[in-house]
Amino acid sequence: MLFKSLLIGAALVDLSIAGYVLQDDYSPNNFFDMFDFFTGRDPTNGYVTYVDRGTAQNTGLISNNNGRAYMGVDHTNIASGSGRASVRLTSKKSYNHGLIIVDFAHVPGSVCGSWPAFWMVGPNWPNGGEIDIIEGVNQQNTNAMTLHTSAGCSITNNGAFSGSIVTPNCDVNAPDQGNNVGCSINTGQTNTYGDGFNAVGGGVYATLWNSDAISVYFFPRNQIPGDINNGNPNPGAWGRPLAQFQGGCNIDAHFQNLQIVLDTTFCGDWAGNVWNSGSCASRAPTCNSFVQNNPGAFAESFWSVNSLKVYQFSAGVNWESITESSSVAEPIASSVVVSASSSSSSSSIAAEPLTSAVQASPSPTAADTTITAIVTVTSPTKAEKTVSALRWDQFPSTGETQTQGIKPRSAKLRHGRHLLQHRKRAAGADVLV
Repeated sequence: MLFKSLLIGAALVDLSIAGYVLQDDYSPNNFFDMFDFFTGRDPTNGYVTYVDRGTAQNTGLISNNNGRAYMGVDHTNIASGSGRASVRLTSKKSYNHGLIIVDFAHVPGSVCGSWPAFWMVGPNWPNGGEIDIIEGVNQQNTNAMTLHTSAGCSITNNGAFSGSIVTPNCDVNAPDQGNNVGCSINTGQTNTYGDGFNAVGGGVYATLWNSDAISVYFFPRNQIPGDINNGNPNPGAWGRPLAQFQGGCNIDAHFQNLQIVLDTTFCGDWAGNVWNSGSCASRAPTCNSFVQNNPGAFAESFWSVNSLKVYQFSAGVNWESITESSSVAEPIASSVVVSASSSSSSSSIAAEPLTSAVQASPSPTAADTTITAIVTVTSPTKAEKTVSALRWDQFPSTGETQTQGIKPRSAKLRHGRHLLQHRKRAAGADVLV
């Protein structure tokens, strides 16, 4: 019978495996099922009529053909009533923290009168907070990223992002800023919005929201990181974001229960108010009249979504002090008790008997999922319950002689064991199998 021993000595070995775990996949096939269609009066006073799902489908404003979710506006009819027909989506789910990654093949073009946005908003605005990820008006050619909050939130330039702060106070009623301006960070990259974004084949926006900061990353089509494409995003390897909102702001106090919103409105409090400040004014005396009478101008005012995914951080298991256990001839009926605490659940997992035992002490972590207790134990158990990002049964010793009717593990699970061995060796430990 073969036994496995870990010769660690007094070394402290960090074997934590952390990462981002997929929480919600707004895939094109079920994209519109995961949103509610807002049909009320536009809160930003736009010249727009938001339609319900049935109307949007029947009039061709939404579709999910060819592996993409399409969402456009009416670009064939003279507008009437409250304004041009469009769609505003609000996610059925709300979030507290997360990594929101969206891949757009196309965003609304830089068109006079238009005001498209991809954003997040909390309840009881502005107390729940607002994050504007993609937003612009009229012929704007670079993206404006903005937060809107109640009083007591401001940002500073920590040198960790590439954009430029335009306004630092996130309070919608800040006395030294215009009404509802918020704290805004702009970029000079013309491929981040509208026509310039579409000219490079689109790209990916990734918004990382945690207790420390809210960061917005952008990757044009030919620069999307491989870890995003393969579903294992690693923000630590992405370099500087376009924007990072931090400083004099308690993020958790000002941003709670945010929903994802995607819409295109027209004119209103922003596009309409700045109509006369640019070249659009030469096309019509007012924003509303232009939008009403020029449907063909809005043929490019559509969103085409390749994917939208929401990830949550998972801390993994932090094995800190690992000591060698005695090799014995009989199986040890040890057990593992793991309390995985999170905001919503906790659970315990019992191990199955194996032939070698390891003692581990957990290291506390402040991450969203925390291992709070591990008591004496065997090699990993074949439990279906997930602890953080990886299952315990991803760490067996394949090829060892097993007893008590325990079957050898599948070769597809060797990766986790290999990773553990690699990290132990890196810490100066000998691993004998």
